[in-house]
Amino acid sequence: MRIWDIEPCRLCRNHLLGEHRELHCIWVVLTQGKKGYSRHPETLRWRGRLKALYLRHGLLVAEMERRGYRHKSPLDRRLATGLAMQDKFIDTPRRQIELLLAKKCGCPLE
Repeated sequence: MRIWDIEPCRLCRNHLLGEHRELHCIWVVLTQGKKGYSRHPETLRWRGRLKALYLRHGLLVAEMERRGYRHKSPLDRRLATGLAMQDKFIDTPRRQIELLLAKKCGCPLE
């Protein structure tokens, strides 16, 4: 489970769509009190930062639409509370780029 902290345009198809799917999972856990992944480090770092998560979703959606995907899973803006910026990292954005480069997945990072 991963929400990247780099620009969505730098993600390959698999990472872009995978992040979108996982963001929805985290959103449901945090907004509906679901148990699954509630203690996962990626979920924990978004507690109190639903506004930032909502904004990240908007960036992902914009990139998905730019690539020709049709987005049909909006988030409820009324639930986007807390901080608007994510400043907690499991891995720094620089380290995230290194991790993606090592995957040789086609993310346009360089």
